[in-house]
Amino acid sequence: MSHTVHPYSHRLGIIRDWKSRWFSLDSKYKEFLRADIAVREFLAKRLRGLYVSGVELERSQKTFRIIVKTSRPGLIIGKSGEGAVKLKTEILKLLRREKALATQELKLDIEEVRSPESNAAIVAQMVVEGLEKRMPFRRVMKQTIEKVMANRDVKGVKIYLGGRLGGADMARSEELKKGQIPLQTFRADIDFARDKAHMTYGDIGIKVWVYKGEVFADKNQRK
Repeated sequence: MSHTVHPYSHRLGIIRDWKSRWFSLDSKYKEFLRADIAVREFLAKRLRGLYVSGVELERSQKTFRIIVKTSRPGLIIGKSGEGAVKLKTEILKLLRREKALATQELKLDIEEVRSPESNAAIVAQMVVEGLEKRMPFRRVMKQTIEKVMANRDVKGVKIYLGGRLGGADMARSEELKKGQIPLQTFRADIDFARDKAHMTYGDIGIKVWVYKGEVFADKNQRK
């Protein structure tokens, strides 16, 4: 029997890069890892609903860089950069509480996602938004898939919902697919994301796969 693997980790080192990039040659590995997890959890709560596609962390000897990728950078940065400054101070406070900043300088970069419909995390948040507004789940799925497939970069999309759909007493799962999703192909550029819609009767789990074609390395680079 084949095993279901995470589409992102399945392609690490082939067409994907790590989301945390640092080496710890001294004994601070434990503190750094704990800080990374705390920062990710804090940003997931703090920036919920702001269409954040991902958080990347980079550490060097002197700096700790946090890259937030979002399709709504204006809402995070705020008027004349006030939002970004406030967010940075909140992260610093969190790191001091975790006792994990050491002597590194904190840098916060906010990057814009140019094509939000082809990003699985943002598509999952669109589904969350629709479900939390009490819209029928099938309509939400259909409308989202049509919106995603209207993008020229996208060649296939699959959305899976699991939980008490429509407020039913018994949990079940539904999925809708359009186009192709070659999960076993290493060079297939498949974006994957999980999210939860918080409903009054419990959470509904959401999974989204977005296929954006195959990635071929440049022939000149290989030579």
